Amino acid sequence: MDDYLFRQYVNECRVVQEETKYVEIFNYSDPFHNSCEEHPLTPDEFENFLFQRGAFTPPNLRPGTTLLSGMRLIVQTDAKDKDTFMPKVLSLPKDAYEQMVRVLRLPFRGIETTSVVGPFFWTSYDHDDADPHLHILHRKSDVRKKGRTRGWEMMLSHRFATGVTSGFVKGTPSSDVVAALKHVRACAAQVGHPLLLPTIILAHDLSPANDQKQRDARDWLRHLEQAVSMRDEVEVEAQYFQNGRLEVDGLNRDLVECHSNVLWKRPQAYMALTLEMEKAMAMFKDMHGATRRDKEGPQGGEAAVAREKQRRELDRLHRSMLARMDFYKVKLTGLENYIHTTLQRLKVQREALYNIMSQREARLNLEIAGEQRRIAHASKRDSTAMKTISLLGTLFLPGTFLASVFSMTFFNFQSSADPVISDKLWVYFLLTIPITAAIVGIWIWYDKHKEAQYARDDEDLEKDIVKMEHDVMLNIRKKTISTRHTWNSISPPPR
Repeated sequence: MDDYLFRQYVNECRVVQEETKYVEIFNYSDPFHNSCEEHPLTPDEFENFLFQRGAFTPPNLRPGTTLLSGMRLIVQTDAKDKDTFMPKVLSLPKDAYEQMVRVLRLPFRGIETTSVVGPFFWTSYDHDDADPHLHILHRKSDVRKKGRTRGWEMMLSHRFATGVTSGFVKGTPSSDVVAALKHVRACAAQVGHPLLLPTIILAHDLSPANDQKQRDARDWLRHLEQAVSMRDEVEVEAQYFQNGRLEVDGLNRDLVECHSNVLWKRPQAYMALTLEMEKAMAMFKDMHGATRRDKEGPQGGEAAVAREKQRRELDRLHRSMLARMDFYKVKLTGLENYIHTTLQRLKVQREALYNIMSQREARLNLEIAGEQRRIAHASKRDSTAMKTISLLGTLFLPGTFLASVFSMTFFNFQSSADPVISDKLWVYFLLTIPITAAIVGIWIWYDKHKEAQYARDDEDLEKDIVKMEHDVMLNIRKKTISTRHTWNSISPPPR
């Protein structure tokens, strides 16, 4: 079943090109033959490396010299293709990848982890009772950032009969693979433990830089708290203030960015990873002990001394790695509590910022409502234009009316000889002028009376708007954090 699924997944993958190297470390009972090499691996030498032919042929050992432990890795430490960690993507030709997995006895399931994200660790036996191998899959990959995928992966297979760990390791420049391999070469005498490289990778992944990033996020949070809720814990800066007003957009962006930094490398994921690594160490310890008892025999001399020395070294390394796992678990527990507190404080500031934005929105709505009321009130006064038309009618209507009345008898333009104008014409002006003046005076008095009333209405309107704003903002502030007082300060007495 595993073989069929492996071939099926390989056929579904596409290939990208990456530069390939190899790392070989061997420890012998005679230290003279010990070797530690890292060189480029060309395609024409790929099979020779797998089958240990040509330049990779094991050295001729003098009688009594035996191989104690070793590590043989195909590595791609500078994977640059933007899709190298995309699902169903191989960085070796399909036939070369399949041949590598089969010859080095690597886990077939490695091809099924190309879509895994975050830290991942898995270990199991290959179920070959005659020549048992311990399979290890350890990887961490992420989705695209700036158009490129990131991460690292390793597939390892430890052969208990020889103590040699074979595998494939790949990482992007942003990963810790280069530093980890340098660390392994510095610990060449300890490569007999198959969990050495995964533990080194974990140590680099959980380096103090991770803790420092959380400390930086907490310091960033204090500045955000000072800007949002006026907590006097840091030096006052004008970073989030423009023209004396809080710059909400920049503050909101920084809150989101700070939150994402806090969520970087969540301790829960690494806690689960350390537990799986402890499980793998227990499996190796049990199988290594059983294999060692099976290989014990009458041999003596330098080889037996060297093998016993290596056994003690592996036991000491094993205990050291278990102690390191315990250290990481305690460290991750404390870091999780620290992150939880930071997230809670970020939540408070986010809610406070939301309330500030709600206040601003409410105030803006109040200003809009006030302007609408002012416009409605002014529209009433705009109707005075109609009064002007009414005034013109008032000016001309009395004269027109009186003229129509007096035209019946005061004037006689029908005479053919000489038109006759009545000597009573003065009566027309005597009546028209006073009546018109009286009507205009009444209108002027009425208009001044209405203007005074409008002025009083405007004053009352402004007072109502101010009072409404005060009441609304007071109710809002009751549900928000005070911008002047914190929980441990003295609040002003209620009015």
